[in-house]
Amino acid sequence: MQIFAIKALRLVLVVLAVTAITFLMVNLLPGDVAYIVGGGEATLEDIQAIRKNLGVDQNIVVRYVNWLKNAAQGDLGASYLTHESVMETIFARLPVTLELLFISQCMALILALPTGILSAYRSGSIVDRLVNGIGFATLSIPSFVMSLLTIFLFSIQLRWLPATGYIPLSVDICGNLKSFVLPGLSIAMIEWVVLMRVLRSDMITTLGQNYILMAKAKGLPPWRILLQHALRPSSFTLITVLGIQIGRHLGEAVIVETIFALPGIGRLMVDAIYSRDYQMVQGCVLLITIGYVIINSAVDLLYTVLDPRIRTKGGHAG
Repeated sequence: MQIFAIKALRLVLVVLAVTAITFLMVNLLPGDVAYIVGGGEATLEDIQAIRKNLGVDQNIVVRYVNWLKNAAQGDLGASYLTHESVMETIFARLPVTLELLFISQCMALILALPTGILSAYRSGSIVDRLVNGIGFATLSIPSFVMSLLTIFLFSIQLRWLPATGYIPLSVDICGNLKSFVLPGLSIAMIEWVVLMRVLRSDMITTLGQNYILMAKAKGLPPWRILLQHALRPSSFTLITVLGIQIGRHLGEAVIVETIFALPGIGRLMVDAIYSRDYQMVQGCVLLITIGYVIINSAVDLLYTVLDPRIRTKGGHAG
């Protein structure tokens, strides 16, 4: 119980630190939301009245404490520009980002698992060097460049997939999946390399263990040894990296959603930053931070599923 209390306290401190830093940075941005709300014809008196009405005339510490109190009660306020509830707007955009993250992770795993296993099984061979060479080449390409390359190849040249746009899942399943292929591929083409390298390294170590040598001596086929005996114990670091990469995916989603015109959290946050909609930016950051720490906590729990020894030790410790 003490370990869980310490982890919970650590998560709360992370959320407080991230939201406080974000609140400070957003308020240091040049420009004033009151001028955007008031428009070009607003007088100085109008601007001052708008600032007072929005509460941005108060001290930054007071505003952060007030926002924190309301956020703890589930109230993230309303948008300065549209006056819509920040919470409702975020949850309306959330499914798009979650679908993008899920599809990109699946694509990355589809690329990483077979290449990582093959590279470990043929360690030091031409195949291994070829896989690693291709991986390092794609890893050196930024996500926005990869997005433009996928658009050029699959949309402009081959005309297989739409370049931009979004079709809701409730309207057309096939159209929805098509609108996520290129954005998901843009993220997966970069992230699969890290997963492949981690899996390759751990599996090379696993393949040298005594129980693997025993399985080979029994005459088990290579595919069975690799998939049933070597893959599972080689997946611990892979799962940890998957959890960590969710944070990177959220960062890349900001760029990818903007390029492909996907109405997700990333694009919502970019639009809010441009319009100085502080409430919306702060709400998006809070959601992303909480999601990140929850996913990393879930990674710790998955260890108990993959390795019963951890669960047993935990039981003895309690």
